[in-house]
Amino acid sequence: MRAELMTWPKVGEYFKTHDTVLIAVGSLENHGRQNPLGTDTLIPNKILELLEPLCDYLIAPTIPYGACDYFRDFPGTITIGEDGLYCILKKVIMGFYHHGARHFAILNGHGGNDVVINKIGYELRDMGAILTKLDWWTMVWDMNPEWKGGHGGGEETAGVMAINESLIDKSEIDDMGLREINSNFETLTFMDLKYKGVKVSIPRHTSEITDNGWRGDDHPKYATKEWGEEMLSTCANFIADFLNEFKNIPVDKPNYVEEWLKNHTK
Repeated sequence: MRAELMTWPKVGEYFKTHDTVLIAVGSLENHGRQNPLGTDTLIPNKILELLEPLCDYLIAPTIPYGACDYFRDFPGTITIGEDGLYCILKKVIMGFYHHGARHFAILNGHGGNDVVINKIGYELRDMGAILTKLDWWTMVWDMNPEWKGGHGGGEETAGVMAINESLIDKSEIDDMGLREINSNFETLTFMDLKYKGVKVSIPRHTSEITDNGWRGDDHPKYATKEWGEEMLSTCANFIADFLNEFKNIPVDKPNYVEEWLKNHTK
């Protein structure tokens, strides 16, 4: 069901009876000193590999770049920004829309892509289509709270191990070092801090906050291949089941204001 491996007549046959397309979006960015730059692309691609035998939905080629401006100081990080991602993803989606797709499932590997994916989702609803954003790393937290992790920590390290353990540079796994703005602030995430017990946000480049680039309570030294394999397999099984329900969601263009006026005016 990979679009790039199918002939156009086969894709045409698909759209006679289906209108669902699955698109993975990743990034090329720092994931701690131990993980490869393509972590956010490698893991969604592995999930697609596990998912493909479980369903018959068209799978588009993965978009390997994302919006990750805040990591740009780390060598090898390539960001196309929210504007670049919006342009590329919207063009891809509209191409499939032209051929009959109306249900779009975006398998997302990077939190920085969320704003763009959500924006396109709202626009699609006005066009009689619907989008679901599947952030794999947060979805698995509900499947097993022990898998909950931060950026480049044990969760993502385990995910990469499930793909190829040799991609992890175990000699580079170290403790998380965070720089505080001053003694009156407590760093919570790459953006969020606490001041006198109240959470505030101060956007900064990640290189201002950490030397190694990973963040979270899930230390990567505890990651295992077995953890990653179970986690990604469970995620793929869930998505296969979810898509069987998602495809049935009505996609008629909603007009709730018009409906309200009809029912509340004389």
